Amino acid sequence: MHPLCMVIADVHANLPQTVVRRIHGPPQHGASDSVWNSAQEILVKHFRPESSDHRPVTSLRLLHDGENLFGKFTVHDYYVRCRHTRFGDPVYRDSCVEIFLQPRADGGYFNFEFNAGGTMLCCYITNPERVGATFKEYRKWQPADACGMTIQSSLPPTIEPERVGPHTWWLVFALPVRLLEPFTGALGPLSGQCWRMNAYKCGNDTSHPHWAAWAPVDQLNFHLPRCFGWMRFE
Repeated sequence: MHPLCMVIADVHANLPQTVVRRIHGPPQHGASDSVWNSAQEILVKHFRPESSDHRPVTSLRLLHDGENLFGKFTVHDYYVRCRHTRFGDPVYRDSCVEIFLQPRADGGYFNFEFNAGGTMLCCYITNPERVGATFKEYRKWQPADACGMTIQSSLPPTIEPERVGPHTWWLVFALPVRLLEPFTGALGPLSGQCWRMNAYKCGNDTSHPHWAAWAPVDQLNFHLPRCFGWMRFE
């Protein structure tokens, strides 16, 4: 195991861990590619008590090819709403899935947030202390920062009014690691590395608000790096 992984495993033994399997090139058939079945399933199942009685079943699968991180969220939902369509909009107010990534233990983290229609919000946050509605130290991504990243969703960009009834939706993304390096410095090949991460499901402005995490958070706040689990790249 990579030395950093050993340290994290020891210090954070009570937090969830996952292995990101290596593949040769991106999934060729999007969300339907059978290669996703080989990825470990990350269950986003720890709901905050402030949530409504809606408990969407949410999972995430991650793969990599040494230079890119591939992810697939699957959500078995009942109340789906999407109003925000511009890059950087507050998509967490919609039906939303999120993955937070901290590549370096001594650095900041990225909050990749996607609504069910595929609109994304991301920042690089180096001090998550709250200052009003934002953070003490952060840089919000602009569209140019995400150039080369792809996002696909099974749903249209806008769902308003809210869709009510059983519905399964998915979202897949491909993230070139080079897009992170202007913020973190050179990261190098992914194999053997160990990062901190967490995954979330929320819907602040849906009829049934909810907040769920892979690694449990001890406050109604997803921006708690101390609560992140960890991921090792095969």
